[in-house]
Amino acid sequence: MSENIATHVQLVESESRPMGVRLVNTYRTNRTTDSMDLVSLAQSIQKADEFVRANAVNKLQVIAEQIRYLQEQARTVLQDSKRDNDLHHAACNFKKVPGHIYYLYRRPSGQIYFSLLTPEEWGSSCPHESLGSYKLQYDMSWTPAEKIQEKDDELAILNKILNAQQAITNSAGPNIQGLVQRETLIDRVQVRENQED
Repeated sequence: MSENIATHVQLVESESRPMGVRLVNTYRTNRTTDSMDLVSLAQSIQKADEFVRANAVNKLQVIAEQIRYLQEQARTVLQDSKRDNDLHHAACNFKKVPGHIYYLYRRPSGQIYFSLLTPEEWGSSCPHESLGSYKLQYDMSWTPAEKIQEKDDELAILNKILNAQQAITNSAGPNIQGLVQRETLIDRVQVRENQED
């Protein structure tokens, strides 16, 4: 049994004269260990192998989750792009301006078109089926009416982050007072003194 274990456990090669120096007692430095020590060593190597494998599996699971998330994001982007493309090709007798909401209708003939009139403005005399309303964004994408507030809130947060980033990068030193650095009275006095010199 010890021979089988010894073939799976790599021991350090022994030399009687390491680096040309004769050892006083080669038995103490080069002796073969007890077979139980080899079993213990083999078990520790096996345990290390299991941990390495478990870590690799865990990391691969994280990557697989990220791939699934990215696939879902890609699917959403493609669906939104198709919707936006279809809406840009809907019939329209006016110039669409970003930032405005437009109302989509379908004629009995099947033609889909944009109107400036809401279904409420048509009242009971609305001659066509309402397909919803959409806001044309400044990047020429379309946002469905039920998601306009969510999109506006998201854009406001992104603009705030962008403005904060500009405030940070435009500052000369650390920005301790929040996102916008303010000149102190001492800074102003120092600037004036430097200008006078």
